[in-house]
Amino acid sequence: MRTSSFLVAVASALAALSLADSCRAEDFTAKDVLEDTKLYFTAPMRWDVNDWLYFGGALAAIGVAHAYDGDVRRHFAVGDRAILNGRDPNSLRDAIPAAAVVVGTWAFAALADDSAGRVEAYTMLEAAGFSLVTTEGLKFAAARERPNETTHVNEWGQGGSSFPAAHASVAFAIGSVLAESGGDDYRWIRRILGYGMASATVYERLHDNVHWLSDTVAGAAIGISTAQFTMNRRAERAHRWELSVEPMERGGTMVSLRVTLK
Repeated sequence: MRTSSFLVAVASALAALSLADSCRAEDFTAKDVLEDTKLYFTAPMRWDVNDWLYFGGALAAIGVAHAYDGDVRRHFAVGDRAILNGRDPNSLRDAIPAAAVVVGTWAFAALADDSAGRVEAYTMLEAAGFSLVTTEGLKFAAARERPNETTHVNEWGQGGSSFPAAHASVAFAIGSVLAESGGDDYRWIRRILGYGMASATVYERLHDNVHWLSDTVAGAAIGISTAQFTMNRRAERAHRWELSVEPMERGGTMVSLRVTLK
């Protein structure tokens, strides 16, 4: 089974699971998803200096990682893992941790009747979905062969599906939402769990010799940036209404409520 096909199935299953409770998440609707989709795929048109610096930094990191692609492959490609058969027998295993994070977040929120937790789970799903679509598009364009298909690091345009790493992009998308959501009281725990899960996923993909190092770095960059986009959108939706209290010149207090309608 192709890795991408499996991840699409996992994302679909998780989305179906969450629909049972979606009507109760007042801050996350189908209209929001459509709006987010439009804004996500047109985002480069609105990038500021910081966004372009992040993009440039990501490209630089991918370039540095590419310089070590061969070394990393030689480190991990030993024994049966050195066989050029193109097989990926552990694709399911490597996707389970990210899926478990989403299911666990959704289940805990459902049991606690926590609207914020439900929105966090939906944000994970949205980030995973956007990351997966982006990754699949780049895979088709790059068509790079995997390290278990060739020993040459620059086999681009050969019909492969190596670059970027889909498991890495989805894991970092979900893990980043877990790490950076919620209050700061348990931030360090969230970051250990979120980034730890994503990093472990990347390690397993490298260990099994199914991705080059630069594939995973590119996937991580996509996942982190996509998670940041979805969390920013969640924050904007949370501020659809604003309450302000201001003193009046002639005494008294003015209370105003501003509601943003979309």
